[in-house]
Amino acid sequence: MSKQQRHTQLLQVARELIRDAGTGEFTLARLADRAGVTKPLVYDHFGDRDGVLAELYREFEARQRETLRAALGETEPDLPPVADLVAGAYIDCCLAEGRELADVVAALTGSATLNRLRQEAEAAYLDMCREALTPLAGPIDTAGLQAIVGAGDALARSALDGRISPERARDALARVVTAVATENRHPTSEETS
Repeated sequence: MSKQQRHTQLLQVARELIRDAGTGEFTLARLADRAGVTKPLVYDHFGDRDGVLAELYREFEARQRETLRAALGETEPDLPPVADLVAGAYIDCCLAEGRELADVVAALTGSATLNRLRQEAEAAYLDMCREALTPLAGPIDTAGLQAIVGAGDALARSALDGRISPERARDALARVVTAVATENRHPTSEETS
C-alpha cells in the first residue's frame, strides 16, 4: 500500500473506532491493532492521538467546503436557492459525519490544534459564503457570518439527536442565512418602484 493509501485507510479505521466506541476509548494502539499495522507506523502518519483527530476534522471541513462549492456551481444566482444550498451543505455534511464529528471536536476542545483548525476552517467556509451571498445581497458583516455557523452547529446537533428533522434544520438555517444576507441590504431603485 502506498503511504497515501495507508493514510486514507488509517483515517477510515479511526472513524470506525470512534463510531463504535467514541473518542474516550480511542488510542493509537487500538487504531494500529484494528488496522493490522504496527504502532510506530501509526505514529509515523499522525504523531499522536490529537494528530489523528485533527486530520479527521480537516477532512470533514474540506468535504463541507467541497459540497458547498459543487452545489453553488450548479445553481442560479438568486438568494433563496443559494441560501438553501448554504444551509443544506452545512446540515447535510454534519449529519453525514454523525456523532463522530461531535466526538472529535469534544476530544480536541481546549487544544491549541483544534482552535487553530477551527479558525482556519471557519474562515475558509465563511469566505465561500460571503463570496456566494454578497453579489446577491450586498456586503455581509463578519458577525452575521458567525451567526450562520453558530446556528448551523446548534441545528445540526438537534437533528443528530432527533429533536428536529433534518428538513427542519435545513429550513431554519436557510432562514438564518437569508436574514443575515438581507440584514443591511438597501433596496435597489427597481425594488422600490
